[in-house]
Amino acid sequence: MADKLQELKAWVKSCAELCQPDEIVWINGSEEQKKRLEREAVASEEIVALHPKKLPGCFWHRTAINDVARTEHLTYVCTRKKEEAGPNNNWMSPREAYEKASEYFRGSMKGRTMYVIPFSMGPVGSIFSKVGVELTDSRYVVLNMLIMSRAGDAVLNQLKKKPEFTKCLHSKAELDITKRLILHFPEDNTIWSVNSGYGGNVLLGKKCLSLRIASHQARQEGWMAEHMLIMGIEEPNGHIEYIAAAFPSACGKTNLAMLIPPSGLKRKGYRIWTVGDDIAWMRIDTDGSLWAINPEAGFFGVAPGTNMKSNPMMVKTIKKNTIFTNVLLKPDKTVWWEGADGPVPLKGTDWQGRPWQPGMTDEQGKPILGAHPNSRFTAPIVNCPTASFRLQQHHGVPISAIVFGGRRAHLAPLVYQSFNWQHGVFVGATMASERTAAQVGKVGEVRRDPMAMLPFCGYNMADYFSHWLGMGAKMTNPPKIFHVNWFRTDENGKFLWPGFGDNLRVLEWILERCNNTAGAVKTPIGYIPKVNEIDKRGLHLPKENMEKVFSISRKEWREELKGIKEFFREFGEDLPDELWQEYKALKKRLGGA
Repeated sequence: MADKLQELKAWVKSCAELCQPDEIVWINGSEEQKKRLEREAVASEEIVALHPKKLPGCFWHRTAINDVARTEHLTYVCTRKKEEAGPNNNWMSPREAYEKASEYFRGSMKGRTMYVIPFSMGPVGSIFSKVGVELTDSRYVVLNMLIMSRAGDAVLNQLKKKPEFTKCLHSKAELDITKRLILHFPEDNTIWSVNSGYGGNVLLGKKCLSLRIASHQARQEGWMAEHMLIMGIEEPNGHIEYIAAAFPSACGKTNLAMLIPPSGLKRKGYRIWTVGDDIAWMRIDTDGSLWAINPEAGFFGVAPGTNMKSNPMMVKTIKKNTIFTNVLLKPDKTVWWEGADGPVPLKGTDWQGRPWQPGMTDEQGKPILGAHPNSRFTAPIVNCPTASFRLQQHHGVPISAIVFGGRRAHLAPLVYQSFNWQHGVFVGATMASERTAAQVGKVGEVRRDPMAMLPFCGYNMADYFSHWLGMGAKMTNPPKIFHVNWFRTDENGKFLWPGFGDNLRVLEWILERCNNTAGAVKTPIGYIPKVNEIDKRGLHLPKENMEKVFSISRKEWREELKGIKEFFREFGEDLPDELWQEYKALKKRLGGA
């Protein structure tokens, strides 16, 4: 009988010949093997074991100082034709990319072990799921992939039935930023990452496979790979409706995925179910509706600012079996970051491995942070108190509403609904956020990030918009599309809306609109709630705040049209005509000069 894993074994052999590891270890997914890897990683000082009672099963890790975030300028989509990658991606020809990276991979694993990680994004065997195999010389990567995906022998058994897989090769190599490359070959179903150890660049099942490669596959195969949370809202009668939502960074995506109902709505008995906080894979079912899974099995969340006020469910999630990266290590073998609960520690080891105490400043007089602003935790989703019981559901969950959002101080109202699917695609395609003081660039500058996919779409975004339009045409019961803005401010820069758990009041209206049980007012940009449609019980907001969060300035929207036009022109003739139709229709509805 022919070896059903012949292709996999041949590929592993060829990569081993290139990288020249001392040995090859196959990851089987067992608890015993995981514990052994943890002990080895502690012995080699790759990770530090944390307090066994206060943080059981948890570890602390530091990356190289120049390796603390996704390096978008070194991330490429490598297609035969440059136009296939589009203006939204860095492009390199596959031939040049393979040649260049091969030089860096050659002999990179000498003196090291090559780990072979068979992994499934999504429940093993589901029609939604995709299998990958990552080869890596990093135990840190292995331990993270065991949290973020389903990995091991169950996946190998699936490969015997269906031998298709994404070939993922990673090496820390020298961690040399001048030789760092994160390469995607959608036509070869291959990902290569070299000279990085940061999760976003090296956990290749995450953004690399689940968004860049998967978006390319989704377009070809007729489904959707999206940068979206998935959450369920359960009513007292047990009925659950699910929402998928896309937000750029710093807009509270993870907080929304596991929000706690505000006290004013507790009498209604709502319960929130977290399906995922980052990625949604969606397919049209036989009922003509859109169904979704979260392909991930864990959270790879930003630590700073995470506390019992901002996200109590996440604080509970990371109390066990979690890997903390680039946070402060306290003397008692627990961890801390800026914005964490409790008192600021008197001393500790900072993310660069240096002794730290509060009040320290650098040569410019700026505070020295204990944790890096992009420090992370990797935690199993099953730890989350609101984790959905449908996480392993092969069929996914039905999506009633798709919600887009951004951070706009004045332009966008608290919530509005698109007129139809095509208009909804326009709303998503024109999504934008204003830079905050925590981000690089000019404060207040508008950054376009359509569907929150600009850094992650693995092909020309103009074709991606066409794919969205095409998917809508195939659905007999498409989700309704909305836009939210939790960040509207008054003339003094103070937030008009409390956010956090109170955002459920907005989601309630959204679901009522999906079920045709709530009214709305038609405006030039879409439907907004009638004054009394948002349940304000227990919400002590001045009346003028509610008026301001729903006010629409035609003058500001006419100004917004200029930015939209400029952005659309980047895609030239590839941009679908339907989006220009929506642009002209909005311009006409706004009237004026």
